[in-house]
Amino acid sequence: MVDTVTPTHRPNILLITSDQHRGDAYGFEGSTVRTPHLDLLAGQGTRFSACITPNVVCQPARASLLTGLLPLTHGVHDNGIDLDEDIADRGFAGTLGRAGYSTAFIGKAHFSTYFTHEPTTRPENVAGSALYGDNWNGPYMGFDRVEMTLMGHNYWLPERPPRGRSYERWYHADGLGDLKDELYKRRGGDDGGAAQTHHSVLPPAWHNSSWIGDRTVEFLRDHKRGGAKPFCAWVSFPDPHHPFDAPLPWSLLHPPESIRLPAHRTLDFDKRPWWHRAASESSPAISGEMKRVRQEYSRIAPQSDQQLRHLIANYYGMISLIDHNVGRILSVLDELDLSRDTIVIFTSDHGEWLGDHGLVLKGPMFYEGLLRVGLLMRGPGIPAGKVVQDPVSTLDLAATIGDYSGTPIAAASHSASLRPLLDGTGRRSHAYGEWQLGPNRCGVALDLRVARTGSAKLTLELGSGAGELYLLDQDPHEMENRYDDPACRGIREELTDMIRSRPQDIRDPLPQPIGSA
Repeated sequence: MVDTVTPTHRPNILLITSDQHRGDAYGFEGSTVRTPHLDLLAGQGTRFSACITPNVVCQPARASLLTGLLPLTHGVHDNGIDLDEDIADRGFAGTLGRAGYSTAFIGKAHFSTYFTHEPTTRPENVAGSALYGDNWNGPYMGFDRVEMTLMGHNYWLPERPPRGRSYERWYHADGLGDLKDELYKRRGGDDGGAAQTHHSVLPPAWHNSSWIGDRTVEFLRDHKRGGAKPFCAWVSFPDPHHPFDAPLPWSLLHPPESIRLPAHRTLDFDKRPWWHRAASESSPAISGEMKRVRQEYSRIAPQSDQQLRHLIANYYGMISLIDHNVGRILSVLDELDLSRDTIVIFTSDHGEWLGDHGLVLKGPMFYEGLLRVGLLMRGPGIPAGKVVQDPVSTLDLAATIGDYSGTPIAAASHSASLRPLLDGTGRRSHAYGEWQLGPNRCGVALDLRVARTGSAKLTLELGSGAGELYLLDQDPHEMENRYDDPACRGIREELTDMIRSRPQDIRDPLPQPIGSA
């Protein structure tokens, strides 16, 4: 059992994240996805039912989570931009490390760019990873111990040494890399013709979700054997990011016929602001292989109901495999008598459209499936069975980690601790996000800002003055844009003021992309 009494010493911090995981794709949200361990975690602790990401793509969202800064301030305002290492080092990991914590990162980092126009020396750069030997395990971005996957999305099979990081080197170390690649590529079931969807025959023991679970268990055992310091560890699963390729038997766990389809799954650009159509139909202003990746990997054409059922079923299988490994990690915390001293946080970097409004994957349309993410917290001093409905952001985790560890993260100036919401002494009016992207991503330049309250959401495109306003309490499927409705002028002005309240510390000049992702 978890002891909810505040410890007299500093607690361990265990942050677990998934990638591209919708806020409603949990059993406790009423979804048919099977997440028994995450459901238990939610019941043993507190969940935030209106948590959003500060940015809807990987690199900016992850940089904000680490630093407690908004994307236009830390500079990673889109994928393809490396996080400044000095800024990263002032985030929660580096700060806790200097305060006496043992810090570790396990899994997908994505603080730096994988595919660049010119090679870099970052360990996450595909070419640059070859510069680091088999025994390199950090430090990196404020974390002392680092065991990374390179990408972790098997659209690109695991890199072969000397490229790759810890997972890829482990994957090939037994000489069976060719066999594993062939098993991964072999299709083990009917995919219904869905895009980027297949039943991988790669045994789950070789999958990166299982490897991350294994390495986390070993990290916890190492800590128990000789850890004099409290630990702060970020465990990062690369799934359920596309391609939708859960391994057998996990890919079969959710029969396609049992899948509930989105209520509205038809493209309706004529009812939406101009940038919805432009971002979907324009060609990325980038060349060569990076353009092909943006067009073929980062975009999926509308799917039929049959295809969408298969795609979602496999997406759910990926989530259930993560849930299984989360269960293993939580069980080891109990076994080692660490649960009473450990704050566990589970969240994701951003969501996934998953067929909403005819869209799949992610892009500059901030529908709830993409913007809202799950956020669960359990541990000493955190109430059990509580649901916080106030709008919050994963941006707030840096300050929250600092608060519970007794180590303020001074540089995390945009992050506000969630502790007052947990203990009932505070409230939140809104959460905020932003994304500035150039034409290299989707053919048009956009400067997007979003404010979400408990009942409404406003998105503005600052370059054109266009916007969209949804009254979520009346219109949960975001069908009617009320931006130009005179009856909604008051709420529009209120949310506009929330967007304008952003601190005026935007980096100038902003760094420009050096690659695609």
